[in-house]
Amino acid sequence: MSQPSITVTVKLFAAYQEAYGTAELKREFPPQTPVIAVLKQLLAEHPELEQWRELTRFGINLQFVEPDTLLRDGDEVVLIPPVSGG
Repeated sequence: MSQPSITVTVKLFAAYQEAYGTAELKREFPPQTPVIAVLKQLLAEHPELEQWRELTRFGINLQFVEPDTLLRDGDEVVLIPPVSGG
């Protein structure tokens, strides 16, 4: 029996964290959703983040992944925008 949706934890850094005012979001997606869908959803909610679309890297469970990597229930997703300064 398949699940109607999967729940992932989204860790936010830099510009994403500033836009949302929090370090972590919980989101639900249909099964077989690629990690890029998380970014698309956040950009839809905060269009000012669009400038980071092409520069953002993705991590799932502390591993860098490609944008088309499929999410699994319980995954921890990290969106990593470019970080400036030191």
